[in-house]
Amino acid sequence: MSHLSKFVLPDAEIPNYWANVLPSLKEPLEMPIHPGTKQPLSPADLAPIFPMSLIEQEFSPEPEIDIPGPVMDIYRLWRPTPLYRAHRLEAALQTPAHIYYKYEGTSPAGSHKPNTSVAQAYYNKEAGIRRLATETGAGQWGSALALACQLFGLECTVYMVRISYDQKPYRRMMMNAWGAEVFASPSDHTDSGRAVLAQHPDSPGSLGIAISEAVEDAAKHSDTNYALGSVLNHVLLHQTVIGLECQKQMALAEEKPDVVIGCFGGGSNFGGIVLPYFLQKLKGDPVRLLAVEPSACPTLTKGVFAYDFGDIAKLTPLLKMYTLGHDFVPPGIHAGGLRYHGASPLASHLLKHGWLEARSYGQLGCFEAALQFARTEAILPAPESSHAIRAVIDEALAAREEGKQRNILFCLSGHGHFDLGSYDAYLNGKLQDYEYPAEAIAASMAALPKV
Repeated sequence: MSHLSKFVLPDAEIPNYWANVLPSLKEPLEMPIHPGTKQPLSPADLAPIFPMSLIEQEFSPEPEIDIPGPVMDIYRLWRPTPLYRAHRLEAALQTPAHIYYKYEGTSPAGSHKPNTSVAQAYYNKEAGIRRLATETGAGQWGSALALACQLFGLECTVYMVRISYDQKPYRRMMMNAWGAEVFASPSDHTDSGRAVLAQHPDSPGSLGIAISEAVEDAAKHSDTNYALGSVLNHVLLHQTVIGLECQKQMALAEEKPDVVIGCFGGGSNFGGIVLPYFLQKLKGDPVRLLAVEPSACPTLTKGVFAYDFGDIAKLTPLLKMYTLGHDFVPPGIHAGGLRYHGASPLASHLLKHGWLEARSYGQLGCFEAALQFARTEAILPAPESSHAIRAVIDEALAAREEGKQRNILFCLSGHGHFDLGSYDAYLNGKLQDYEYPAEAIAASMAALPKV
């Protein structure tokens, strides 16, 4: 099958379940802690902002969770997504490596995010909820939730990180087109937003701030729930359709990956492609699993493994995760979806126990890699995905230097059609790398909660 460039599954091969790794963990996952009592969180503690069906998935002991029929019906609009062999990139790099990429940019929202937004909207609709509130960084998650709410007849409110609200106006327009109300965060619409603006009127915002606003909004309205696009177990669970499809498609290619790579912000697309392969790794498969993040927000590579809040206003449960501190506001890099101070507790757990690797890059090197990919494979990637591409190219060059063939698989999590402003800045020499903000992170670390 080495001559083929694209591996496509029929609709009947869409996975009919999500793969849950929680019951397979060799070391138990650390429980979330209630922010007030400092006691282990109970399902009832989450009931004010999540439907019980999602709360059950967050802690489920079942290795497989069936995908509901109405969710499958919507998945069929774009799933299964294609797997490509990057022959032209391989030739340009003169590498013996075989490079494969799972392209999630074929969804209506242009990224992997609808895999979970559709599921979350469905479960909330079944629970009688009228409206969902959420945050978004680059706008991919906000777009996906706006779409899902429209399909299930829910209202949608999105708090979009200010720097991305300004950099990516077309994402906001897409959300509006699907009926969502969008506020630049920090906003004057919530107490937590007004508190930030009072201290920092020109704040570029952060996912931590936007989460505070969305959670506050949901908590204050009985007909509204909160929806999160990354980090939590049930979100990564829904994304495993990516990796489950990959396993079938790699079988069509008659190869197995030696390394699986994903960009990393909160952990959703990374978990989606990696977790099914983690289950294989547990059975003795030597596959490497590599998370790639921005050096300006190096949560996995420079953060500490500790209990911390997921938001700046301390409204969320305390999660055991790699963190840069809940009040850390990252520099305004163009990969807005990767500007999060924390990391998925599940991914953090796997990294802590040696199942994953992590690496960070500056945005200039990532944009260089993104353009090399676009000029060979013809797809313009999202700035978030460019971090994975940078690592893929480095892995392929290492294979060339070693003279050894290796199979590289990565998730191309979305297209960059709404990120042309950032490409324009790069091509005109206006983009800059940000130094690792050691002093800002150190100050934020000092505020970690005592648990």
